[in-house]
Amino acid sequence: MEKKILARIQDTLDHYVETKQVAGVNVLVYKDNKEVGYWQSGYSDVAAKKVYTRDTICRMYSMSKTVTAVAAYKLIEQGKLDLAGQLKDILPEFADITVSNDTGPTGTSHPAARPILIQDLLNMTSGYGYGAYWEGSTYGEHQTSILINELNADVAGPCKITTQDFAKKIARIPLNFEPGTDYQYGFSADILGAVIEKVSGKKFSEFLQENIFAPLGMDDTAFYVPAPKQPRLSKVYKTIPDEAAPGKFALEAFEGCNLGIQYTMDHAPSFESGGAGLCSTIDDYMKFGLMLVNRGQFKKEQILQSATIDFMSQAQLRDDLQQKFNQKMEHLSGYTYCNLLRIAKEPGKCKAITTKGEYGWDGWLGPYLGIDPVNKLVIVMTMQKVDSGTWELTRKIKNIIYSSI
Repeated sequence: MEKKILARIQDTLDHYVETKQVAGVNVLVYKDNKEVGYWQSGYSDVAAKKVYTRDTICRMYSMSKTVTAVAAYKLIEQGKLDLAGQLKDILPEFADITVSNDTGPTGTSHPAARPILIQDLLNMTSGYGYGAYWEGSTYGEHQTSILINELNADVAGPCKITTQDFAKKIARIPLNFEPGTDYQYGFSADILGAVIEKVSGKKFSEFLQENIFAPLGMDDTAFYVPAPKQPRLSKVYKTIPDEAAPGKFALEAFEGCNLGIQYTMDHAPSFESGGAGLCSTIDDYMKFGLMLVNRGQFKKEQILQSATIDFMSQAQLRDDLQQKFNQKMEHLSGYTYCNLLRIAKEPGKCKAITTKGEYGWDGWLGPYLGIDPVNKLVIVMTMQKVDSGTWELTRKIKNIIYSSI
């Protein structure tokens, strides 16, 4: 990889920090199992001028989903979980699921035509979303918003709602469509966390620790940040218009709970969110990424078998579901979505340079994972910027990296 081209990464990161489009950010790139470069810019605490560093701990939000998928496939390899298995056979509270076609905060529902399958949870075809985004959202989404508010209040207060309690609560909410007939990003991975608990007989965090974090040496990855590590936890920021300077930006601190995830991350939560709950560092998550690019192996540890990684990362939605995905996730043109992963199928349609088979995911606050089996390339990027996901800075950094190969 050409270092002169990679040098553009630092300039780009600095520009976004200087223009207050992000408070702090870092990027780590490995190719052929060797570190190609690390770049950082900005602050984890702007007021205190605390530099955003390599050991800064971040809330990973939806990059927790990739870990949950690996955990599920660990049980699939062991013959304990079946992609075609019915969710109700593991969590009986899902035996009487309903569907509502009504929109707005009130409505009626009818029994679902078929049960939710484990594969529906991995492919986001279960019918559960992430709450109402507007008045015309489905009745089920309005009910999901009420549950999200309950989770947010609980995690900041009594902390009594467990992962199993969450499953029981969401099972009573009508689905947005018949299982397996549409795509909708939402709480499927969180339900999968409850499944993993039931099937393994262990608390979700214990299963992850024993089967993924400890073997990989991911010592800074967990559902909360203990007191000795709290100084390393980044603050979260929103980018807002600068009223004093039209056309420019300002940073505003954000300290709210989102999707039942605490802001302070200072205590072990009862609800261990498989979709959004983990904290990690750029180096910890790189270990996870290296395991994936090496088809399940990291150093002497084989987390999943090579055939399993290939199956996970080469999957694709049925043609009818792919059409629904394309309509709803236009920003992911060229990708399919399976096993809680975006997977590049038609790179020429993608909105950033990539290769066929590149896969990974991102998070609400901007962390990003890219696994490229063809080039044996791993990209990990972290930040704590509200409503980011894969945004323009992510795409620009990715374009620079691919231009250097």
